[in-house]
Amino acid sequence: MNEVAIARSTTVLAVLGVIATMYFAKAVFLPLALAILLTFLLAPAVRLLRSWGLPKPPAVVLVVAFAFAVIVGIGALVGQQVTKLAQNLPVYQYNIEEKIRSARGFAGGAMLERISNFLGDLNEEVLKKNDTPPRAAAPQRSEEAAKPIPVEVHQPDATPVQVVRRVLEPLVDPLTTAGLVVIFVIFFLSQRQDLRDRLIRLAGSRDLQRTTDAINDGAQRLSRYFLAQTALNVMFGLIVGIALALIGVPNPVLFGILAMVLRFVPYIGAFIAAIFPIALAVAVDPGWTMALMTTALFVVVEPLIGQVIEPLVYGHSTGLTPVAVIIAATFWTWLWGPIGLLLSTPLTVCLGVLGRHIPWLRFLDVMIGDDPPLSPAQSFYQRALAGDIDEAVDQAVEILPRRSLLYVYDKVVLEALHLAQIDFRRGLLDSKHVEQMNEAVDELIADTIEYEDITPPVGARKDNGSAPGEKSDEPPSLPDVPILRDFPSGSGAKPVLCVTGRGPFDDAVAKMLIQLLEKHGLGGRVEDNAAVSSSNIVRLNSADVKVICLSNLALGSSPAHLRHSLKRIRRQIAGATLIVGLWGRADDESQEHMQSAAADFYVSSLREALSLCIDAVSGGLAKPPPTRDAEPATTAA
Repeated sequence: MNEVAIARSTTVLAVLGVIATMYFAKAVFLPLALAILLTFLLAPAVRLLRSWGLPKPPAVVLVVAFAFAVIVGIGALVGQQVTKLAQNLPVYQYNIEEKIRSARGFAGGAMLERISNFLGDLNEEVLKKNDTPPRAAAPQRSEEAAKPIPVEVHQPDATPVQVVRRVLEPLVDPLTTAGLVVIFVIFFLSQRQDLRDRLIRLAGSRDLQRTTDAINDGAQRLSRYFLAQTALNVMFGLIVGIALALIGVPNPVLFGILAMVLRFVPYIGAFIAAIFPIALAVAVDPGWTMALMTTALFVVVEPLIGQVIEPLVYGHSTGLTPVAVIIAATFWTWLWGPIGLLLSTPLTVCLGVLGRHIPWLRFLDVMIGDDPPLSPAQSFYQRALAGDIDEAVDQAVEILPRRSLLYVYDKVVLEALHLAQIDFRRGLLDSKHVEQMNEAVDELIADTIEYEDITPPVGARKDNGSAPGEKSDEPPSLPDVPILRDFPSGSGAKPVLCVTGRGPFDDAVAKMLIQLLEKHGLGGRVEDNAAVSSSNIVRLNSADVKVICLSNLALGSSPAHLRHSLKRIRRQIAGATLIVGLWGRADDESQEHMQSAAADFYVSSLREALSLCIDAVSGGLAKPPPTRDAEPATTAA
């Protein structure tokens, strides 16, 4: 226990140390982060030039030089536009004052009037103070004594060194950062293979094939994402700039570039970019038409790109939860200021990819990734334990538009019951929790009466065929089950008898199987294990029974009891097909105990049991040979 506490404390201290290092060494880590992102953006261009036969060094130099020429050009254009805007601001003062005066007639006019009077008084007071000497004069004895003595301060002429220093001092930090970024980008693009090999060694060199695939996949995904996001933001800036020029807003180039850059800020970047042109439209136009058109521009264009075009280009999500995006934006802004806010989403995406592929960084994927932290089965079990029966049922029902009912029972409910059975055998579940689990299953069965057991069309599911909350790497041996067959239930005959075992959850699995059989046109009923005891089996109603399924979530210490039950059933109902459901993960010990049992088939899923029951009732199922000396009974495929 102490070792675990020490390990956790060491991890916390290491994380705090990394954050502190990134904060105080911002001058190094900020260019490094910018260089990493630019490397992902420029790597495809370098690969393209290499494919045309250009050697690596010239290709890297050409791509980096072109990229930074574009960045410098955009910066110069922004500076020119800002200077022009500053020169024209006094011209718009009259329109702004008129808008304020017109707003006084609406609600809150008195408040605006008070604010205007306060600003006027403050302005007069400032002017009055500037016109009077800062200190009260001493009592005047004569007019000469009252005259102030003029004092003039003359700065010595600046030396050439001081002039150069004044000019270069504000440029030192930006030029240093830009130089470091250029050096890092050239180094990363030139040594990309070597850096990849070192990352593979760091991530794990024992399984080179899987590690290499993971690194290449992560790098390609990040490059595609950053390129797609940059292209969309450039398109957004072009649309905004052209539309503002058509509307008549001054300096449309400046606001187009501003919209392109600020759109890297998650959620609110585009709306922040809209504030400046809207405010300028209010100042320029004597009316409100230009401001309304500018507002409508951002209201229409941003949702169109964000909700329609982005999902088509790189999916509905960046792989991060909305909460993680907001927290990451806050963290990176605190760490590195406004540049950190612009880089927050790309940097967090990089951390998410690393956490997905590097084992010792897996906690990052759990914390910020959009994959659910619990599987559907674990979530169903957790909510049932917590007493949230309705929430557990709703979560399972939400999967039905994308999956069949049989799939939900097999992959969600049956797995959850298996987890409950494990905890029950460990003594962690009391009678209350057992009752809550069975109640959740009963509620789900009641809520799914109107659902048919059919496979939804492919268009109703996600691209990878998995329902929300499911893992995308489902085993190919358990695909969606098609409609098997539909048999008329006739005159109410119930050809399937399901006998529950001694476990606390065997009855719940039996009820699910009976409901599935009824949805496929077969009648069935559930009998308690006491019905096949030596004293009660003679009274068992065996009319029309063709299939008997014994439901056992876990055999535990009762395989001998199950064998005796099978022998009694075989003597009482000789012609019936006997199926033993060892639901969940039947271990080798259970299979060893069942080698001498008298069942015809063994199944581990409801899918197998349903298929065997339908085939047995329809007469299309051939029983295995009666002699099974060396091997266990046949398992349904």
